[in-house]
Amino acid sequence: MSIKLQKEDKAPNFELEANDGNVYSLNSFSDKILILYFYPKDNTSGCTTEAIEFTAKKNEFENLNAEIVGVSPDSVKSHCNFINKHNLGILLLSDPDKKVAEAYGAFGEKKMYGKVTKGIIRSTFVIKNGIVINAYYNVKAKGHAEKVLNDLKGFK
Repeated sequence: MSIKLQKEDKAPNFELEANDGNVYSLNSFSDKILILYFYPKDNTSGCTTEAIEFTAKKNEFENLNAEIVGVSPDSVKSHCNFINKHNLGILLLSDPDKKVAEAYGAFGEKKMYGKVTKGIIRSTFVIKNGIVINAYYNVKAKGHAEKVLNDLKGFK
């Protein structure tokens, strides 16, 4: 059974390479509210929907001092292609060994088409000052960005 982060838990630190060629850690976002979302794979239907919806809401998140960052096991090159193909405006981090996903409880057993498999569990974490202020597990891609935004407005 993998861990599940909850409100007020300390967010696990990470160091991952992004599509812009830089390496980011949890501290890279210490002056902002971090919307850290884990998704299974670039250019798949649900992941594309989620990334496009987060991109569409980017300015609203920025107005609340929040930065959206996506994480998947895909390579930096794959992230760059994904961003270019769908005109995405969010930062994407590469977690090829899934260690960060595991630390956040976003990797483990899940049901797909009635079968139990191991993989990325679509999850989102809202982090402020290194502390989880909201955690969403097993989210549905469509409409999720709006839900996170509305919850964040309520938090502010």
